[in-house]
Amino acid sequence: MKNKTTSAHIVQALGSGLAGALALNVVHEAIRQVRPQDAPRMDILGKRGLRRLLAKANASQPTEDTAYVLTMLGDLVSNGLYYSLVGSGPGVWWRGATLGIAAGVGGVVLPGPMGLGQAPSNRTPQTKAMTVAWYLLGGLAAAGVSQAWSSKRR
Repeated sequence: MKNKTTSAHIVQALGSGLAGALALNVVHEAIRQVRPQDAPRMDILGKRGLRRLLAKANASQPTEDTAYVLTMLGDLVSNGLYYSLVGSGPGVWWRGATLGIAAGVGGVVLPGPMGLGQAPSNRTPQTKAMTVAWYLLGGLAAAGVSQAWSSKRR
């Protein structure tokens, strides 16, 4: 019985995390189409990171379209795993908000020191605010899905 419960919680956490990652990516992509002047461009940071890793591995560089697709897939996987930390049970909303804000602040602060450039997430005050807000939205989406999943299992 315990293994079945543990498996159910893992599936719930991963599913909720993926929902948060999807929400985050959909908002990022939609807003960059509407507000290109100050929308966060995490896709650019992702492509820079991917190209850097491939260069260090002496691997060939992908085309722009392939790099974009690989970056989006990488975002879904990495953010989905990150947001799966929301888990289940009491406190999912606080965990979702905390994880979201932490990721958003990290998205503003870390790219520069990592050598990926600051402009994609740090260009204007609006860019910074949107970066934090979209990651918070992802954390809250993961929490909402997790809570709904828990309610359905009861």
